[in-house]
Amino acid sequence: DTVEDTHLTIEDIQREFGNEIAKIVDGLTKISNVIDVNGSQQAENFRKLLVAISSDIRVLLVKLADRVHNMRTLEHVKFETRKRISEETLDIYAPLAARMGMEKMREELEDHAFRWLHPDAYAAVTAKLAELRKSNEGLVEEIRAALAAKLAEVGIDAEVSGREKKAYAIWRKM
Repeated sequence: DTVEDTHLTIEDIQREFGNEIAKIVDGLTKISNVIDVNGSQQAENFRKLLVAISSDIRVLLVKLADRVHNMRTLEHVKFETRKRISEETLDIYAPLAARMGMEKMREELEDHAFRWLHPDAYAAVTAKLAELRKSNEGLVEEIRAALAAKLAEVGIDAEVSGREKKAYAIWRKM
């Protein structure tokens, strides 16, 4: 956000940190200028975003990390801003994280957005998850171990893991 929020220019960044960092900052600035989720403009803006990041994947990685940080601290902004940022997150950033294979980041972005867009539903789903987690303690590990043993028994070398479904994914399927 340096170029957008301060008096510094891309040229200043280039002089201080070199061409490579200046290109990343410039890419981030272009992304910020492109994103404006307004109904029919959304698809066009999404395409522009992809073009803006295509030259250096690090631009997208920094932008995604910045969005995660913003979502983690969203309680400090006005309701309207929170709503807009959460909608952008669900429409643009979470799907991009998924396309990058960053599932944990996608899940975190979705859950934060869900929390702010649908607070009552979020509270209900997370309360039920906590209840189930307590009553089913150890169940996932038990199933994981049994499946791993069966696979090994038939000669299949596999790594088996389990995870708890996230609140947004549960609500989205309802």
